[in-house]
Amino acid sequence: MREFVAAFNAQDSRRMLALADEKIEWISLTGAALKVDAAGATALQRSMDAYFKQCPSCRSTLEWVQSSTQRVVTLERAEWIRQGERKSQTGLAVYEFRQRKISRVYYFPAE
Repeated sequence: MREFVAAFNAQDSRRMLALADEKIEWISLTGAALKVDAAGATALQRSMDAYFKQCPSCRSTLEWVQSSTQRVVTLERAEWIRQGERKSQTGLAVYEFRQRKISRVYYFPAE
């Protein structure tokens, strides 16, 4: 997880994908609805590259991390600068692993 966040903060989508399963699914939860934001490594790389282009100041830190055999739950703090002002929010994420690679990510609504 720490390597994945470091790759995110470096805005290095290739390094992120090296830690992900080829069939990774990136899923957002909103209320009772699930939305697949990216399905597969190629889709995730396109999504991340577009995100980094839109938000070059975006960075993330792990407030806390809990793990089980196949999942890691994190509270992540996102920070960015908009119109000269630093913004911040936290969000809960659940990462599932298959053969030591991230296979699925669930993001809950930001707080």
